[in-house]
Amino acid sequence: MTTPLNPTGPASAGSPETATLRSPAASIPPKEKTFLSQLASSFAMFRNPKSLTGLVILGVFVAVALLGDVLAPYGALEKDFTALRQAPSWAHLLGTTHMGEDILSQIIYGTRGVLIVGFLAGIIGTAIAVVMGVVAGYTRGWRSESLSAITNVFLVIPGLPLIIIVASQFENPPLILIAAVLAATGWAWGARVLRAQTMSLRNRDFIQAARANGEPLHRIILVEMLPNLMAIIASSFVGTVTAAVLGLTTLAFIGVIPITNLNWGTILFWAQQNGAFPDFWWWYIPAGLCIAILGVALSLINFGIDEYVNPRLRSAGERARAMKKKGLDINETMTIVRTMTKTSTPSKQEGPK
Repeated sequence: MTTPLNPTGPASAGSPETATLRSPAASIPPKEKTFLSQLASSFAMFRNPKSLTGLVILGVFVAVALLGDVLAPYGALEKDFTALRQAPSWAHLLGTTHMGEDILSQIIYGTRGVLIVGFLAGIIGTAIAVVMGVVAGYTRGWRSESLSAITNVFLVIPGLPLIIIVASQFENPPLILIAAVLAATGWAWGARVLRAQTMSLRNRDFIQAARANGEPLHRIILVEMLPNLMAIIASSFVGTVTAAVLGLTTLAFIGVIPITNLNWGTILFWAQQNGAFPDFWWWYIPAGLCIAILGVALSLINFGIDEYVNPRLRSAGERARAMKKKGLDINETMTIVRTMTKTSTPSKQEGPK
């Protein structure tokens, strides 16, 4: 008869039988962090279905903007006087304007201007928001109060009138100027959020340890704080890009931006000026749909980032995806509880029937 193993006893602590009972994960050394692993963890916010869907749609628009010269069947201002205000056909898939210009080609070429202004404004606005918000949140005293006051001033400045005044001073304003003006009026909200989050981080143990070790200010901000703020920075960037795209198309639609800066708003402007509403639907609906679809893509990316940042939203999303895999309807008001029935013998206390 074999003696049962007793892994908790002192005599069997070093026996080979006990060694076989240990968890195999305990003997595996932890994986060393590499650049690729850290890069993958930084982009974990984009792994959920919402962000992936938004990134795919945004990637399609980026591809159209980069390959516009190849994809466009005609020139942006190329005229065909034999097809004036023509409905969609095989020769012109989205119809033509009052001058015989192909609307599909104008939308393809206009995508480039929209994305350039949107991403430039997002980069400039996010850079300003990071500098103002993080520095104001980490420092104390008059520095923090001064930067916070500047942020509050830009929060209450009316953006659209300021953009109209600045853009009207130039006959043909370049895209970089339009993006800079849009960024100057859209960075304050992101700075406020980053300031609040930085004020929460500056009292954490790892920040206090870095300060106690004599780390310089720029290293504490760049190495210790910014990696923990990447999700909020990404959300601020997406929000600034969305606001810049809507601002650009609005300025083009009301005629502030010259017609030489072709974009989706310019198409809507000429459609409105030449009485395309509502009869010539092919002139304004495709441009409006492009604005809406791009806005949906950016919103999905932002929703995915919010779900990653907020633990409650993340757990709710994971629970909803798990219910969908099981074939359950997440919109049902009643939850079906499955109970396991098992047979049992009659209780002894029960009397004879």
